[in-house]
Amino acid sequence: MKKWLLILIALAALAAAGGYVALWTSAGPKEGPYTIVVEQGATLSDVAAKLEAAGAIPGNATTFRGMARLFGSDDPVQAGEFLIPKGANAAEILDLLQHGQPIQRLVTIPEGMPSILVHERLMGIPYLTGQIPVPEEGSVLPDSYGYHRGETRAAVLERMQQAMTRELDALWAKRQPHSAVDTKQEAIILASIVEKETAKPTERRMVAGVYSNRLKVGMPLQADPTVIYPVTKGKPLGRRIRRSELDAANGYNTYAMAGLPAGPIANPGRLSIAAVLNPAKTEALYFVADGTGGHIFANTLAEHNANVAKWYAIRRARGEM
Repeated sequence: MKKWLLILIALAALAAAGGYVALWTSAGPKEGPYTIVVEQGATLSDVAAKLEAAGAIPGNATTFRGMARLFGSDDPVQAGEFLIPKGANAAEILDLLQHGQPIQRLVTIPEGMPSILVHERLMGIPYLTGQIPVPEEGSVLPDSYGYHRGETRAAVLERMQQAMTRELDALWAKRQPHSAVDTKQEAIILASIVEKETAKPTERRMVAGVYSNRLKVGMPLQADPTVIYPVTKGKPLGRRIRRSELDAANGYNTYAMAGLPAGPIANPGRLSIAAVLNPAKTEALYFVADGTGGHIFANTLAEHNANVAKWYAIRRARGEM
C-alpha cells in the first residue's frame, strides 16, 4: 500500500512539474508587442511584480519567481527598457530581461553646441534620471549617443566627455608643427571659434589658418562669436552686437585683446579640432562672408576692405542694411 502511495505522490509531482513547465513555456496572456521598464537596481521580485501588474505572465508574481528559480538562469535582470515581442512566454521574457538588448535611444549633440544647450537637451529628456550641472565648455564631443530608458544623465554626460578626451588625444598625436596652439586646451578654444565662424567643412582649415596667422603675429582675432559668448553663454544673440560689447574687457572679447579668449565658446567637433592642429598654410589674415554661405579670404587689409564692400553691397541688395 505504501508503495502505491509513493507512486501516486510521484505521479502527482510529475504532473505538477509538467504543469509548471507548460506554464513556463506557454505564450503569455498579454499578446504584445509591448515594453517593460526595469529600474536600476531592480530585483527579480520587483520585475515579477511589474510583469504581473502588466498582465504579461501567466499566474502571479510568486509563481513566476518560483519558475524562474527552477527553470531560469541565476543571472540578474538588467536595467532599461525592453520590447517584449508578440507571443513571448515567461521563459523568453526572463531571458530577454537578463541577457537581451535594452531599447536604445539617441541624443544628438550638434557641432558647435554650447554647454548650456547640452545641459538643456539632457535635462529635457524624460527617459533619463538625475540632475547634472552645466558641463565644462568644450568638454563634450558632438555626436549621437545611445542611452537606455532609466539611465542617469550623469552617465550619458560622462560618455560624451570621455569621447572628447579620447578624440582630442588621438588628434593631438597628429598635430603639425605649423599649428599655433601649444596645449590641448588651446586647441579646444581655437577649434570652438573655428566651429562658430564657418558651417562649411571645406573652409575649416582655411579659417584655422587665418586665426593661426593672427595668433603668431600678435594680431587680435576679432571673432564676433567670442564677443557674444559672455552675453548669452553661446546661445544666439538675436540682434546686432553693440558697440559697448565690442569694447568690453571680459576675457573673451577678441576685439579688445590679442590672443585666445579665456576658454572655449562651444563644444567643437572633430573636423574643427583637426583643422587647428593642421591649419591651411596660407598668408591670409582676413576673411568676410561672400553671400553664398561661405567666406572670401584676403592677405592684405586693402583686399579685405574691397571684399567687405562687396559683402555690404550684397546685403543692401537683399534689404538687410
